[in-house]
Parts: sequence; C-alpha cells; structure tokens
Amino acid sequence: MWNHVPTRTRWREPRDGGYRVTAMEGPSEPARARLVSLRPVARPRLYEQLVERLLALVHELHLAPGDRFPPERELAAALDVSRATLRQALVALEVQGVVEVRHGNGAILRANPPHDTVLDAFRAHARRLPDVIDARMALEVHIAELAAQRRTDHDLAQIDTALDLMGEQIERGERGLEGDERFHAAVTTAAHSELLADLMAAIATPISESRVQSLSQQGRPPRSLRSHRQIAQAIRAGDPRAAARTMRAHIDLVAKVALLEDATRDEPTPRGTPRRR
Repeated sequence: MWNHVPTRTRWREPRDGGYRVTAMEGPSEPARARLVSLRPVARPRLYEQLVERLLALVHELHLAPGDRFPPERELAAALDVSRATLRQALVALEVQGVVEVRHGNGAILRANPPHDTVLDAFRAHARRLPDVIDARMALEVHIAELAAQRRTDHDLAQIDTALDLMGEQIERGERGLEGDERFHAAVTTAAHSELLADLMAAIATPISESRVQSLSQQGRPPRSLRSHRQIAQAIRAGDPRAAARTMRAHIDLVAKVALLEDATRDEPTPRGTPRRR
C-alpha cells in the first residue's frame, strides 16, 4: 500500500456564500515515486483482438474443419477493420495451423483447438518473432558471405532453380513460399559449413513462420524475389561484401511485418536501447 499522507483541505467562505477549496495535499514523495515507477496496464493489441474475435466467430458460425470463412470483404466489414489487417490476422492463425489461406479461395478452417491454446501460442509467437529476425540476421548474412566465396557451379544451379520456382509461383498469384524456402536452403548449402547448416535447421520452424507472415504482406512476394536475385547476383560474382549487404537488406525487408510492428509499437524502450527498425 502507498504511504499516503491524509488529505487536508482548507476551506474559505466566499462572498457569495458556500465553501471553496483553496489547497489540497496529495501523496507523499515516496508514494509519488512508486506511482511513477508503475508500468501501464498492457492493452490487447489489434492483432490479438482480431485473433480472439475470429476464434469466437468459428464458434458462432458453427464452423467445422474444412468449412470456409465468409468472404474477406464481408468479414472485414463486419469486424470493422481493413482487409489488409484482416488478412494478416488470418495469416497469424495460419501460422498456428488453425486456418489455411488459399489463393482465390479465401480462408478455410483446418482445426478447431481450444481458444486458450491458440491464443497462448499466438502470443508466444509474437514475442519470439523479434528474436527470429535477430537470429536470421546473425546467421544468414554470414552464410551469404561464405556462399560468395565457396559456391560451386552446382550450387549456383540450385539457387537459379529456386529463383525460377519462386517466379513461377508468384506469376500464378501465389506467395512463393516453396521457392523462397528453397532459395535460402540453396544459399546455406553453398556456404559449405556443416555447423551453420545445423544451426539453420534448428530454427527452421520459426523461420518458416516468419516466411509465411512476410510473404503474406501486400506486394511483398515480388519485392522479395527481386532481393533474392540481388543476393544471387552477388554470390555468382564472388563478392562477399555485396552478398552480405544484400542479405542484410533482405532480412530488414522480412522484418517489416505488421505483427512485428504491432508488437513493438508503444512498448517502453529502456534508456540507451535503440528501437528495432
């Protein structure tokens, strides 16, 4: 409990009658200091609210695995959010295996686990996402650098095959998920480092989750493909510095996902600690 000084008020009688407050004492200085140190109550963020609402909608509409959600336009209007925001919330559920987002077919319910389980997993994923980006930056930038130094003709052919696949998928209106995965795997192979390959395999699942969310951003697949081609060009040219620079720029692009930006918005930053870009 606060060490609160009892409030004392002085009253005076004005000319027109009645009483008026002229002074009031509040909490003591130690109490004020404790009050300032309190953290604000955490507010549910937009994505968390939307995820909860979509899970409730599954129950309200009596959806079963295999059933389709209402059309995106109708659903966004009913929830009073933009279609882009709704799409990202659905992608967050896709990462948890709850829905499947199909090109041209909307969202389909895949599973209906307990809501608390889904929400806990979603929150854990949101907390982990910045660390996944940090890990990718630490590992993949150096992997690209090594790939530029050690790649073989076979490695370059595998990188080109992955780029072609991603390009074909994007032309069909897909997100290019398989091509993206194959590209990064081919670059890792080209680095010819067993330990780095093992480390990348160890974080393959969270990387896959970040891939789904990144490539689900509006207009992101073509931009990602262009940055992949820049990385491949640097590796082919045997330019380690350019390969590292282009990979770093690519992961910066991956980090620009709505969920990550929502998770870091309004978070208090310790003094002297730079905010993530």
